[in-house]
Formats: sequence, C-alpha cells, structure tokens
Amino acid sequence: MAIAEITVIPIGTATTSLSEYVVGMQHALEQVEGIRYELTSMGTIVEGPLDRIFAAIQALHESPFQAGAQRVSTAVKIDDRRDKVASSEQKLQSVRDKLNQ
Repeated sequence: MAIAEITVIPIGTATTSLSEYVVGMQHALEQVEGIRYELTSMGTIVEGPLDRIFAAIQALHESPFQAGAQRVSTAVKIDDRRDKVASSEQKLQSVRDKLNQ
C-alpha cells in the first residue's frame, strides 16, 4: 500500500479563503473507491493501491476547476513501500515508540 501527501492550491480565485474549495475536494475524494484519506491543515494524506492514489490525485486536482478556479497547482509526495505493509498511522507510531524509549 502506498501513501501520498497531496497539496492542491487553487489560484485565480475571488477570495483568499480556500475552505470552500477544500470542502469540494473532500467531497470528490468520497467518490474514489479503495482509498483511505485524512485531511490535514496543509493538505491531504491518501493511502491505498497506487492506481487508486492516482485516481484520487486526479479527483483532487480537477475539483477546484469545477468550482471555478482558473488555475490549480498540485504538489504530490508518494511513499510506496513494498517490503512490508505500511500506513500513515504505523509510520507515526514508529516515531512515537522511539520518542518514548
């Protein structure tokens, strides 16, 4: 299972507030099957098979255009570990465990 951190920035909007676009992007993710996702203050974490993550990236990138943005900038980081099953929570727990040693 891969993990992606995705940040989508609508550009050319009528206001500096982007929360309405974020709401639309979260609704778009609800339509993507086979993923888990978590909204953060600076982007969205998506977990799942790589093909489903790419579908989620496309849904996130297209959503602001559908809401009227004239330009969209999307940044993606992908962690695709294949030697063992990994998740965002497992990665965080590994760090927490080391902090408590």
